[in-house]
Amino acid sequence: MIPRVTWLRPFLPRVAVLACLFGLWPAVAGLDAAPRARRVEVLASVGGLPPHIVGLFRDAAGFQQTADGQYFVFDRRSHAVYGVDAAMTGAWKIVDIGQEQGRLIDPTAFDSESRGTFVVADAPGRAERVQLFEKGGRPFGGFNLPGRATARITLGSLVLSGIGSLQYTGRSLLMSQPETGALITEYGLGGTPVRSIGVLRPSGQEHDRALHLALNAGLPLVNPQGGFYFVFQAGVPVFRKYDAAGTLVFERHIEGIELDPVVRQLPTAWPRRQSDGGDVPLVAPTVRTAAVAPDGHLWISFMVPYTYVYDGDGEKTRVVQFKGAGLLQPSSLFFAGSTRLLVTPGCYEFNPSRAGRS
Repeated sequence: MIPRVTWLRPFLPRVAVLACLFGLWPAVAGLDAAPRARRVEVLASVGGLPPHIVGLFRDAAGFQQTADGQYFVFDRRSHAVYGVDAAMTGAWKIVDIGQEQGRLIDPTAFDSESRGTFVVADAPGRAERVQLFEKGGRPFGGFNLPGRATARITLGSLVLSGIGSLQYTGRSLLMSQPETGALITEYGLGGTPVRSIGVLRPSGQEHDRALHLALNAGLPLVNPQGGFYFVFQAGVPVFRKYDAAGTLVFERHIEGIELDPVVRQLPTAWPRRQSDGGDVPLVAPTVRTAAVAPDGHLWISFMVPYTYVYDGDGEKTRVVQFKGAGLLQPSSLFFAGSTRLLVTPGCYEFNPSRAGRS
């Protein structure tokens, strides 16, 4: 066995050339063959909403902030959106429960933009509806999608359909609607489809349309550096990067020691259930949530309590865990700048640039 000679590492490129010339490369390669220690960063919370405010919410599934400092909290179980002042001294209900326009029933997704307008997807009578609101809660637009909500991904008691993947740019809306034959559908604010981005991936289940579509459901994300990401939410973990024109830049398989048990246990058969749309598969997610940082780095959180960070070239740069009162499994991530990351559950704040302990 050849010992590990760390002092030689800086000279390895030159040594490699000489070794290849003399047929000694296998031996020289062994000098740096010892595996490097895997580093998992544990990011500790640097702030967040105080307990007396967090206690108001039944299921805080979204925690975002506007440019002027006001916070939004999307409380899915209460069918409501709350506002919180920048000093975190109090909270008030902006949008309340109800089936009529301007209220929420069975909401699945929330997103806001920096000026404070926001969008909520809900499903009164299982009809998919998208509503747009001003910062104070006054509705100013929205639309209904044709047909009824079709379950794609099941996360506990939450069943996600296409509108559950909603992302709001301030000028348009992005959704995952694989039934259209594309990964991302972009809508205008009036509900008119603008364009489609990305082709479906092979799933090996093309003979079962419902299952094939579920394995192509995912999270469309705007890249602040330009273009889009799409993270497949179920099945083999994969993400794709697209440029601003919707052209595929690359595809990356998401791999790591933390995910090996998850990938090994991916099902080959899925239980079924009856719905209004017929017999549909129950597909559990691999990915829980994802977001893109201002620098264009993609953060992906899984059903296991780890988050992987990928740079703009698709290289994994970090493995992160979040710690609030305990270890967190993020249900939403929101970047309020380069040094502030808002996370639910718990409505915590983290500094993503601060190196955690391993």
